[in-house]
Amino acid sequence: MSHASSDTVPDPSGSSTGRRLEYALNAFCVVGCILLAGLAVTGALSHHDAPPGPAAPPPGWIVGTAPFVLILLAIAILPLVPAVAHWWHHNRNKLLVSVTLSLVTLGYLLIARDGYATTAAAAHAIVDEFVPFMALLFALYVVTGGIAVEGDLLAQPRTTTLFLAFGALIASVVGTTGASMLLIRPLLSTISERRYRVHTVVFFIFLVSNIGGLLLPIGDPPLFMGFLAGVPFFWTLGLWKPWLFCVASLLAVYYILDRVLWAREPISTVIADASRRTPLRASGLLNLLWLALIVLTVAFVDPSKPLPLVGWTPFPFLRELMLVGLAGLSLLLTHRSTRAANRFSFGAILEVAAIFIGIFVAMQVPLQVLQARGGELGLSTPGQFFWLSGMLSSFLDNAPTYLVFFGIAQALPDTGSATLALVGGAHVDEALLVAISLGSVLMGANTYIGNGPNFMVKSIAEENGVRMPSFFGYMLWSVGILIPLFALVHLLFLR
Repeated sequence: MSHASSDTVPDPSGSSTGRRLEYALNAFCVVGCILLAGLAVTGALSHHDAPPGPAAPPPGWIVGTAPFVLILLAIAILPLVPAVAHWWHHNRNKLLVSVTLSLVTLGYLLIARDGYATTAAAAHAIVDEFVPFMALLFALYVVTGGIAVEGDLLAQPRTTTLFLAFGALIASVVGTTGASMLLIRPLLSTISERRYRVHTVVFFIFLVSNIGGLLLPIGDPPLFMGFLAGVPFFWTLGLWKPWLFCVASLLAVYYILDRVLWAREPISTVIADASRRTPLRASGLLNLLWLALIVLTVAFVDPSKPLPLVGWTPFPFLRELMLVGLAGLSLLLTHRSTRAANRFSFGAILEVAAIFIGIFVAMQVPLQVLQARGGELGLSTPGQFFWLSGMLSSFLDNAPTYLVFFGIAQALPDTGSATLALVGGAHVDEALLVAISLGSVLMGANTYIGNGPNFMVKSIAEENGVRMPSFFGYMLWSVGILIPLFALVHLLFLR
């Protein structure tokens, strides 16, 4: 995280004033984080074991939802505004916004409710959601960052299509972030000699950074949030039919498009591509063991139920400690040259942490409103949940969007349709949960800001000389290709 003076607005009165402002902002972030942690620990020690479920929204709840709206608008808009994009680029400033809006949210709850409700919300947001969420992402980020795949294959349509297919296959196991980090650089190396490259990166975002992660909770952040909320770990495997339909359809479209563009490549490009081939080689393969242990840890180490075979119930946060421990082993036992080949740094994961601490705290008021009044929104059919959760996931982060609609689905009155028993005893309409899961994961591919890896892949591609489409240029691709595909998903898989 940079603390250079360029992180702040230039100060006309002199560098010493700028430095004092810099120190003040840094101190505010540190003190704010300590205060948030203190409130969360206080709430956890006071036995706030379940998310607050008020019978009525807090007074003045429209004001209380403002921080959540503001942080989502900041994520969506600030990177696109030239005047502030550089300022927003620095992780310290993202943390500054997150901490400020988190404290405003908790201050509102203190005034509108009481101290008990305030610490309960802090404990639920930070202890129950943020810590497990970040432990998993951190473990996947560190471990996949220790596997370097290098090489330059012949960039024929068959090769690039198999590349995308493999990425879609592993995305559910190593996460969309992990799969994107693992494969984008060798793919860019493979297509480096080609003139037509943009379509390959766009389909990579579609398949590897989003849709491929549909089958397991560790595949995509929304599904992991559902797992933390009580959805059984292997329930998402039941989504294999829409997953296969989407992946196969996109691979077929890509293959046809790539064959057309391959035929248009200049002969000099084809000769250069054939003469510069390098076999794929991988280093840091010990990290595959850590990946396997991460999957087993998430699947079976649950403090709410005994471990298989041994009958011993894990103590709270054993899972998170094991995940961080596996990341530590990866850092300790992976050679530095391997991470250097991946240009590994902690910047991206620090960015996620800085943003999501604010999201998880600020969303507590909207969640309370949805728990109290979700049944009044008029949503009832899977199709409505699919499209609305998907459209919001396209422009907001899809993890909190998933939780919002998950809360609405739980708040709806019983219609007599099949329900899924959640870990902890609650229930949710299974058809609605299918729709929310599909909408949040699939439509995160609609824009650069729908899912975390999207912008990361765009940035890496541009670093390697690929002229990626603008924000709205990318949407021309997604609207033209993905929206018709999602309409077919609705017709085929949602009743």
